[in-house]
Amino acid sequence: MAWRIAGTYVANCNCQLICPCPVDSPPTGPDGQCRGLLVFQVNEGNLDGTDLGGTSFALCNLFPSNLTAGDWKLGVVIEESASGEQAQAIESIVRGQEGGPFEDFAGLTGEWLGVERAKISLSNGETPSATVGEASVSFEPLPGPAGGHTTVKNAMFGFAPEYRVGRAPGRSNWFGLEFEGVYGETADYEFSSEMPEEAPKGRV
Repeated sequence: MAWRIAGTYVANCNCQLICPCPVDSPPTGPDGQCRGLLVFQVNEGNLDGTDLGGTSFALCNLFPSNLTAGDWKLGVVIEESASGEQAQAIESIVRGQEGGPFEDFAGLTGEWLGVERAKISLSNGETPSATVGEASVSFEPLPGPAGGHTTVKNAMFGFAPEYRVGRAPGRSNWFGLEFEGVYGETADYEFSSEMPEEAPKGRV
């Protein structure tokens, strides 16, 4: 089934700067694992006839080792104002049931933690922040040359061709995956069921 979502994301995890997961290296969280919260604002999108524009969702992860080693734990929190049809569509996309980049990584997930609903907010701009229920992400970009920002390009498991990196304090305990945020990243994204072959694959 054809789908597409596009918008902005902001994420944090407990890896030390800079998170090695996008380049398939072992996590640097306190227990040697990566626990993260990735908040996606969907500015426009659809799954066949279901309009997903204006919705938000958060992906919660535990990566016990480098990403290609698998055995991931994943769960999703969907904006409470989303309709039942929209929530079902988002879950289906994220679980890889509709094809596209999420399907590529469904085989690496050892445990699906399920779906929760909560109020989600995401502010855009130079220092975006997000809340997912009582969990939070506050992105603080690392400075680059000439007043710019530090970015990562063409990462093997990047959510975007290029994304900004920095610090992102915040706490989350969704699905029992408790952590204190250290690393953060943010970018505009676009995923679809028919991604070009040369497009970077998603990090989930």
